[in-house]
Amino acid sequence: MLIGVIGATGLTGRQLVTQALERGHVIVALVRNPDTARLPESDSLRIVRGDATDAAAVASAFSKVDAIISGLGAHKSDPAGLLAAGARAVTGTGVQRVVWLGALGSARSRAASGAIWAGLLRIVAGKAEVDDKNAADDVLIAAGATVFHAAQLTDGTLSGTRRTQTLARAARRVIPKPVSRATVAALMLDEAETGAYAGQVVFPLD
Repeated sequence: MLIGVIGATGLTGRQLVTQALERGHVIVALVRNPDTARLPESDSLRIVRGDATDAAAVASAFSKVDAIISGLGAHKSDPAGLLAAGARAVTGTGVQRVVWLGALGSARSRAASGAIWAGLLRIVAGKAEVDDKNAADDVLIAAGATVFHAAQLTDGTLSGTRRTQTLARAARRVIPKPVSRATVAALMLDEAETGAYAGQVVFPLD
């Protein structure tokens, strides 16, 4: 597959690129600064300069891809509405298979995560970022994308028992079980390959 990746230079994004290359996919990574990207060297990786919120840049970079995967995250220094803008840019490409990394405890997974975790997310991330995540999810689900709502991410190894679960079947815990970035990346790639949960919010389990 030819896969477009945004958020490729983040911790989860690097896992997405590395694992996708290991699976034999060809990758187009849209990054703000290719000079500092520090992504794997591969003939199957093309790095394109651009901003994930720039609809024209996203459409140009991903004009021929089979799927788009996003590990895009927001930082305190980023402009407000970054995630929703990125979601609009990605869904505006017309690419049918989009897989996005969201956050457990935001609006669509609040009930599955429990009130305590949802409250912690709002405290740690801040109201503006959570509202941005919610707006991005609305855009993505309306376009038929798959959104993974992950809890705490760790630098652990790839789980051999990884699985994707719908939120309706997620076991409720006071504090959701952490999951490794490697496992989340693998599950997102599984979804990019199969499209099994298109139009849904799902939960990564290891």
